[in-house]
Amino acid sequence: GEQVEGRQAVRELLVAGRRRVKEVLVANDLEPAPILEDILELAEARWVPVRHIGRGKLDTLTATSASQGVLARAQQLPEHDLEELARRRRPTPAFLLALDGVTDPGNLGAVVRCAEGAGVTGVVLPRHRAVHVTPAVAKAAAGAVEYVPMALVGGLPAALQKLDQLGVWVVGLDSDAERSVFELPLGDEPICLVLGAEGAGLSRLVRQRCHAVAGIPLTGQLNSLNVAAAGAVACFAVARGRAERAEHAAPGTSPVPDATE
Repeated sequence: GEQVEGRQAVRELLVAGRRRVKEVLVANDLEPAPILEDILELAEARWVPVRHIGRGKLDTLTATSASQGVLARAQQLPEHDLEELARRRRPTPAFLLALDGVTDPGNLGAVVRCAEGAGVTGVVLPRHRAVHVTPAVAKAAAGAVEYVPMALVGGLPAALQKLDQLGVWVVGLDSDAERSVFELPLGDEPICLVLGAEGAGLSRLVRQRCHAVAGIPLTGQLNSLNVAAAGAVACFAVARGRAERAEHAAPGTSPVPDATE
């Protein structure tokens, strides 16, 4: 996460102000645009040095194929503790998203972007055999990595077991599940939605650690969705279900789903 590329990603890095930005590099052949003006004004307001350099030189420094002529260097993203994310209660109980072996940067970035929009309060990533926040991920996330806390864990099955001990309801997303994600008995308890890897889906041990497994009902000819698309549907389904349950819950009650239903 130290290098951020792309206009929207750099703009959100500066807007969020959650980590120190060392410098912003801008190609000197760019046409004027409102978002470029925003970036320059935000950098000036935050005392961030801006360097205008040749397009060729900038391209040699970028890690993605479409930096849009803007690159920023910043401190690393802060790493959060799993227990810290699980115990969050404000403004609502924790809504976590765990990724089981997702390796494509574009998919991770798109998932984080959708997760932020759906109100996910934390993302859990395994340290090994999975992609972390790279320039490509930050660009695909369009700045969402600045707002969603992330925890790196040694092994996802052990992390899910820990979440169980902390009172978090763990729901795996799997295309073969009989239960629909739109029919989950959601309450106001902390929840962790688990997405499987591209193609392989949930690993056996991760699936065993889930209290429930749900799928997205499909009515077309294809029998699966890309992990980013599936993650978006599932995140907003959970967000909507939790909001509706909160509206209908009687004052002073705390509906808890029955994982055996």
